[in-house]
Amino acid sequence: GEELVADSHLLPAVAVGRKVGDLIREYARSEPNPTAALVFGGTVLDIKPSPVVAAFSSRGPNMVTPQILKPDVIGPGVNILAAWSEAIGPTGLAKDSRKTMFNIMSGTSMSCPHISGLAALIKAAYPEWSPSAIKSALMTTAYTQDNTNSTLRDAADGSLSNPWAHGAGHVDPQKALSPGLVYDISTEEYITFLCSLGYTVDHVKTIVKRPNITCSTKFKDPGELNYPSFSVLFGGKRVVRYTRELTNVGPARSIYKVTVNGPSTVGISVRPKTLIFRSVGEKKRYTVTFVAKRGTSPMAKPEFGSIEWGNAQNQVKSPVSFSWSLM
Repeated sequence: GEELVADSHLLPAVAVGRKVGDLIREYARSEPNPTAALVFGGTVLDIKPSPVVAAFSSRGPNMVTPQILKPDVIGPGVNILAAWSEAIGPTGLAKDSRKTMFNIMSGTSMSCPHISGLAALIKAAYPEWSPSAIKSALMTTAYTQDNTNSTLRDAADGSLSNPWAHGAGHVDPQKALSPGLVYDISTEEYITFLCSLGYTVDHVKTIVKRPNITCSTKFKDPGELNYPSFSVLFGGKRVVRYTRELTNVGPARSIYKVTVNGPSTVGISVRPKTLIFRSVGEKKRYTVTFVAKRGTSPMAKPEFGSIEWGNAQNQVKSPVSFSWSLM
């Protein structure tokens, strides 16, 4: 309750956190003639820690398809100052007749245009890239440390954040323009993915707007989609194995080595451990095997880790979540 969101108000008002709010209430109760003044404190720079995950940010796990990790990434979405239409007042209320050229807003409606703008930036630099390649570039280059070199914090309760709150991390525009490798997904692969979710053929036809869908090809596990992140659901099994394909969008003759990070309750092995790309656009596959250690309770709390392909120039990082049962 300490996060400050600068909503527009019809009356002069200021937002405070819960701790300060409690003090104000106590003062108003104990003082016969309480007074207050609203004062603009100026612009404050170098706030630490920053950035933090907004308390209202959408959270995992993915309840519809638990084998796909959500959210993907986070971006600026709190107290965003930007241009505003004079067709409506700053509060958006019918009674608000004020006109202003700028306003401050928060929410997905603010983070979405930031991410969309970055997607457009990458598309301008690489017109031939698919939406999946652009998404991969944004995800695998995102960062998960704040300006105090700590793991990102969650404004909801002040705790350390995790991939169910920040996905792959906070977007980094500069790094996203040079991701090194991307996880690309074709339209046909997405159709195979939809067919593996238990929809009827008619449902899939409606979604993809193609008449010739048969769903003759399906993934046996939706997590086989060539996604830039991993969501491992053990359920009743101890071993989960996925194969991913990486496309080299960096220089020719690039060599990448893998680094894995995970909880003590899970064994992670990757084959091969080194990927050698001789040319630009070359594709290489790898297989990762996740093994739940014996004795781990099916009610164990979710855990997190990462798989990173790296060299001196690029680090291509994928978050991994581990669940032992459906939430």
